[in-house]
Amino acid sequence: MPNVRAWFLLLLLSPSLGAAELLRLVADPWPPFNDHTLPNNGVASDLVVQALTRAGYRTRYVEVPWERAVLGLKRGEHDVLINAWYSQERTYFGHFSQPYLFNRIRFLQRKGAGIDFDQLADLYPYRIAVVRGYAYNPAFDHDENLRRVGVSGFEIAARMLHAGRVQLALEDELVVRYHLARELAPLRDELELLPKPLSENGLHILVRLSHPHHREITRRFDEAIQAMQADGSYEETLRRHGMAP
Repeated sequence: MPNVRAWFLLLLLSPSLGAAELLRLVADPWPPFNDHTLPNNGVASDLVVQALTRAGYRTRYVEVPWERAVLGLKRGEHDVLINAWYSQERTYFGHFSQPYLFNRIRFLQRKGAGIDFDQLADLYPYRIAVVRGYAYNPAFDHDENLRRVGVSGFEIAARMLHAGRVQLALEDELVVRYHLARELAPLRDELELLPKPLSENGLHILVRLSHPHHREITRRFDEAIQAMQADGSYEETLRRHGMAP
């Protein structure tokens, strides 16, 4: 008869036989990419959880405001921030994956305001609502002549724009269209996007550097995303969320 105690100890000590590692995921509410009211918490959350599950991890997902999400990652309260744009500053506390989605960042103005954007200097006369802590674009983020007004989320930015407290708001194009079709619908005919985008930003997961396996997690995640793209499950996920190319 086998030694049951020895077998049980082997089960506990062996990574291949024990439970998969749990990763604590965090995002800020950012529909249609992340939001607990959406199917599978939004398209970005859905893709990330699928990929990490394929990579052999268990996951637990929470949503908090952006600044709290970043602070929690720095403090080790979360393992993976799942909706991060790249910035050099964030490499000091996190390790980026390859981009798994892309965001088109555009300005919103009051309809008929006549603001022209070709270069950043064109924006110097205007107050621009931005979400505190977001990394939109290095040139935009560090231009000291721009009059940025920090807010906690896009809905507040849009309402400030409508009220004339700012002249522009900045956000991902799909996020703008999502909100203007729902809770901001009364403002839809009074706001409009400027034609030229500020930038196109890759969306990454960001794994805390203090995690002992941060490089392995991002490597396995990237491989899983590639496998999903190859077998069609990536495109099927986008289609399920109404975002198929």
